[in-house]
This record gives sequence, C-alpha cells and structure tokens, in this order.
Amino acid sequence: MTKLNVALAFLLVASSLYLVRTSYEARQMFAALDKAKNEQARLEADHQRLEAERQHQATSLNVDRKARERLQMRSTNPAVTQYVQDKPVATAPKLGSP
Repeated sequence: MTKLNVALAFLLVASSLYLVRTSYEARQMFAALDKAKNEQARLEADHQRLEAERQHQATSLNVDRKARERLQMRSTNPAVTQYVQDKPVATAPKLGSP
C-alpha cells in the first residue's frame, strides 16, 4: 500500500508540474500574441499614414509646384513654342502605271 501511495504522490507532483509548465507557456504565448497584434496595428497605422502621404504627393497641384521649383519647368505659351511643319514627301510612281 505504501508503494502505491508513493507512486500516486509522485504522479500527482509530476502532473502538477506539467500543468504549471503548460500554463506558463500558454501565458507566454498569449503575451507574444498580444505583442504581435499591437505591432500589426502599429504597422497598419503606418501604412495608412504613408498611403495618405503618397496620395497627397501625387496631387496635380503638388506635382506642378515641385516641377516649377525643383526642375525649373514652366508653362507653355506661344512665345516659347516652336511649331514644326512637315514638308510633303514626293511619292514614287506606282509600278505598272503609265
């Protein structure tokens, strides 16, 4: 009977230690999951902010302002526009025509 009691006590302690270990691992995994969800939310907020900034940068008013400032581009007007006129090209006579 004593051997049976010792064996049962040993199994009870072993299962208790296993339960404590699995509970600890579950808490660690939950903390890691919570941290990952917070990181995901932060990254999504950054993505939305960057997307809004990209859309702002692509507006025609902003592109026009940067073209004028950085590239020294200017609007066209008749004073600075040169028009090219094509000269008619002489056509070769068709074969078999008199």
